Amino acid sequence: MMSFSKSRSKISLAGVALLGVLLLVFAVQTSATRLSISKALLNHVESKYGTEAAKRLSKLDALISRNSKMKELEKVKLVNDFFNRIKYYTDIVHWKKQDYWATPVEKLATNGGDCEDYSIAKYFTLRELGVMDKKLRIMYVKALKWGEAHMVLAYYSKPSGSPLVLDNINPKLLPAEKRTDLKPVYSFNGDGLWLSKAKGSGKRAGSSSRISLWADLTKRMDGSDL
Repeated sequence: MMSFSKSRSKISLAGVALLGVLLLVFAVQTSATRLSISKALLNHVESKYGTEAAKRLSKLDALISRNSKMKELEKVKLVNDFFNRIKYYTDIVHWKKQDYWATPVEKLATNGGDCEDYSIAKYFTLRELGVMDKKLRIMYVKALKWGEAHMVLAYYSKPSGSPLVLDNINPKLLPAEKRTDLKPVYSFNGDGLWLSKAKGSGKRAGSSSRISLWADLTKRMDGSDL
């Protein structure tokens, strides 16, 4: 869960969505961004973060290579469980930054991250397992119990249906309509940005490359920068 300042928490949901649209920095083609785990990358991770970090990354590589033929819902559960085992830390504690979106490699290498990092890692891993981009949305929500912003991954088996929510707070896969503790704000993937609603895909609001943190993340992934 993200830390929300007192003043920021009073921003209306529409205002938060608009804020996401207005964070215009890069214009990158994120739909082509891939999660690639090479031998060179494993060696780099081991030299920088240690043997256990490289082992965690190798486990992800094995998960992707061995489970591409599973049924889609089985893939969703597998990936949700895999990343939910990673430790939770706030950005300020883990990265010494107020807000930072880590790549899946960074999350595993450092063995930690916050809600954005869980959602991002699950998104890219499911894409590598063959789940189509249009079925996945990284979703900003308001966690009503805490009154704070939060991020989850939504999986749509059907475009007009209620998505399953992949969440690090509640590890159980549930349809969005049963997550009454979450209020959707906006969602995005490599293809676009949408103003959200609990059921269905929501209203398209432009390209996800307009979110500066997302643009920075995909730029680092493309360059394998750690």
